[in-house]
Amino acid sequence: MDKPIDYIIVGLGLAGLAFAEELEAQGKTYMVFEDNSQTSSQVAGGMYNPVILKRFTPVWNAQEQLEVAIPFYGFLEKKLSGLFDEQLPIYRTFKSFEEQNNWFIAADKPVLQEYMDPELAEVEAKHVISPFKAGRLKHTGRIRVKELLNAYRDKLASKNLLRLEQFRYERIITWEDHLEYGEVKAGRIVFCEGNGIKKNPFFNNLPLTGTKGELITIHAPDLELNYVVKSAVFIMPLGDDKYKVGATFNWKDKTNLPTTEGRAELEKKLKTVINCEYRVVGHEAGVRPTTGDRRPLIGVHPDNERFAVLNGLGTRGVMIAPLMAKKLYQFIENGRPLEKEIDIRRFKSKH
Repeated sequence: MDKPIDYIIVGLGLAGLAFAEELEAQGKTYMVFEDNSQTSSQVAGGMYNPVILKRFTPVWNAQEQLEVAIPFYGFLEKKLSGLFDEQLPIYRTFKSFEEQNNWFIAADKPVLQEYMDPELAEVEAKHVISPFKAGRLKHTGRIRVKELLNAYRDKLASKNLLRLEQFRYERIITWEDHLEYGEVKAGRIVFCEGNGIKKNPFFNNLPLTGTKGELITIHAPDLELNYVVKSAVFIMPLGDDKYKVGATFNWKDKTNLPTTEGRAELEKKLKTVINCEYRVVGHEAGVRPTTGDRRPLIGVHPDNERFAVLNGLGTRGVMIAPLMAKKLYQFIENGRPLEKEIDIRRFKSKH
């Protein structure tokens, strides 16, 4: 490749996809490297929801995230001729009258009024256990992440913009005005590797903890559920009487392998939520790129401004990735400052 490109992107989960789209929107050239080693985006439930359902509090920066994310996925549907955004209400079942009261209090707050129905909702699916009824969330849904990523990969491959191979950091040669990776010459490189950052010698000092999540897919013809239920687990309809159920949180195991313990935990919790027969037809796992302060890791390397990172999107990648891609691009290209809470320089005292 004789002609230099503007960017190399390493990793094609939600972060890499979002940054590639931002580059296209800005007329920049790029090449993506992906080795399929990280499965977090591929197995993600893909829900977008601006409310933390454990405490009925707003998700950090949720409104700005959704203002960018919803049009972003709508654009991709047209571009890739696919249906990726499925708008679904979420019903949060209550365990007590106290939880009902907490819902009423939260739904009355201006920042949450748009999303939380102040009236108690009946869970019409007869096999969902909900003696204290539920709260209904509006303007929520799920992104079919796996289908989106596969369609996007196919599009990149058709344009010769995708290399399916392991990225080898030692092959990077940095010059005064560009960098080289094999025959590829580029202005900058952006690492969007999720938990793979642990093997990245340039950014492995960042405090990415990584949290393993496991999900199962069940076949339950009697459940008849056409919305998401959140209780001890979430139950998400996939069509054809199939439902995705998740998720576990494991801070010790950093592998992408499903475990019998994870499945047992999910089934134990599931049986407190539904009382119909089901059959497990799928089991997946991935390590979410989480951080201790639950904020993204965005910025450039302190010693080499040609190296940048877009990571730490945690459990809400579908909501946050498009906005963070824009913020990183504006920081790199136009010098627009990053907010301290997302800038990797907030950890410089720990380096």
